[in-house]
Amino acid sequence: MRVAGFGYRSGAEPSSLRAAWEAALAALRAEGLAEGGDGWTGDPARHGRAGCVLLAAPQDKLAMLQALAAQLGLPVRAVSAMALRAAPTVTHSPASLAARGTGSVAEASALAAAGPGARLLVTRRISADRRASCAIAEGTDS
Repeated sequence: MRVAGFGYRSGAEPSSLRAAWEAALAALRAEGLAEGGDGWTGDPARHGRAGCVLLAAPQDKLAMLQALAAQLGLPVRAVSAMALRAAPTVTHSPASLAARGTGSVAEASALAAAGPGARLLVTRRISADRRASCAIAEGTDS
C-alpha cells in the first residue's frame, strides 16, 4: 500500500498541499515508480494518485488535508505524535525536530501510516511557497 504523508505550516493554503503532492508524484515518475497499472495518465487532477491509497498527516493537521483527499477520492489517516517521533526519516529539518520531534513530518506520516516495514519511495518534496511537504512510502499492508 502506498501512502502520501504530509506536513505543513500553519500559514499553508490548500494550493500548498496540492503543490507538494504534485512534486512528490513528479519524483515518483522520475524514478519510474508511477508507471504501469497504477492509473497514471499524466493528469494529476483526474488520475494522479500513482498507486497511493491513503493520505496521512498528524492528528491535529487533518482539516486542510481533507479537501485534497476529497478531490483525489482518497481516505485520510491521522498519525499520532508518538508514531511521528518513532518513524525514522531520511531528511532532517531543524524546525520539524523542534516542533514535532521528527526530522520530517511528511516522511514520518507516510511511514507510520504505511505500517511496519514500510519504506520511503519519495523523500519529502516541498511546495514552491515552502509551506507544505509531501513524501510517499510503501508498506506491505493491503
